Amino acid sequence: MRAVGYKTSLPIDKEASLIDLDLPRPEPTGRDLLVEIKAISVNPVDTKVRLRAQPEGDAARILGFDAAGIVSAVGPEASLFKPGDSVFYAGTINRPGTNAEYHLVDERIVGMKPKSLDFPAAAALPLTSLTAYETLFDRLEIKRPVVGAAKAILIVGAAGGVGSMAIQLVRRLTDLTVIATASRPDTKEWVKTLGAHHVIDHSQPIAPQVNALGLGAPGFVFSITQTPTHFAEIAALIAPQGRFALIDDPGVLDVALLKGKSVSLHWESMFTRSIFQTADMQRQHDILNEVSSLVDAGTTRTTMAESFGAINAENLRRAHAFIESGKARGKIVLTGF
Repeated sequence: MRAVGYKTSLPIDKEASLIDLDLPRPEPTGRDLLVEIKAISVNPVDTKVRLRAQPEGDAARILGFDAAGIVSAVGPEASLFKPGDSVFYAGTINRPGTNAEYHLVDERIVGMKPKSLDFPAAAALPLTSLTAYETLFDRLEIKRPVVGAAKAILIVGAAGGVGSMAIQLVRRLTDLTVIATASRPDTKEWVKTLGAHHVIDHSQPIAPQVNALGLGAPGFVFSITQTPTHFAEIAALIAPQGRFALIDDPGVLDVALLKGKSVSLHWESMFTRSIFQTADMQRQHDILNEVSSLVDAGTTRTTMAESFGAINAENLRRAHAFIESGKARGKIVLTGF
């Protein structure tokens, strides 16, 4: 089968940073599904792994997490899906990735593809949907109010894939006021179209802008990017006993800034359940099915923003470079081999 991977961690402008490969087709065992990949999307985690994880020996590492495709075969213990089902999912970080014609994935982290979306539009959704949903509802527990706080959530860096889904999920599933940050005219307009009530500029001090809205101190803050840059201001603007979550990788945070207000800190990784095979691993299957239902009901939309053509090394190098530029809005997808 055709696939795209790398044998050496290299900058993306090097041709060998991602290469086309021909590999054996895998066979499903246990609760695995063998999925024929129809479309993928690219995430910042793809670029981080490519740069940080050097494959051992001559073996190539296959990247890719988001995918949509058709179940080709199922393992003997699988019960949630059957061959022919159209599915979407985000894979896991400790197994070969989705940048391949056929891919093995545990059925407990797979959902039924939204019927109203084609494969590329569906492939844009899983990783960001899971990250946003788990952060909002499993970590921050935004349906449990912070007593005395404004019924509002600040989403820092809201124009990317995760932020785009977070805005929609908060608007569809809660009555919280959404304050989104973005810095360019196009990204500001993007978050408005997704449902943000207020948009502020994170290239300027954010605490005064939040205070100027007159809503009071928000009970929840979700930081998606550049957390170290904004952390002191977040600690200053969040309500006492508020809840703060992040998903990026700051080197050091002075968490003592949160003590005076008894603010809780939650660090989300959507790979935790699959890596550790947690008892509630099938929660991701349920979340994706809920997202699929929201899409088919017309209340949530795909965050696909760019299509980069077929799945091959050249196009994936271009996608990685665009993500590394920091200019991405929504999700980049690639379709077919």
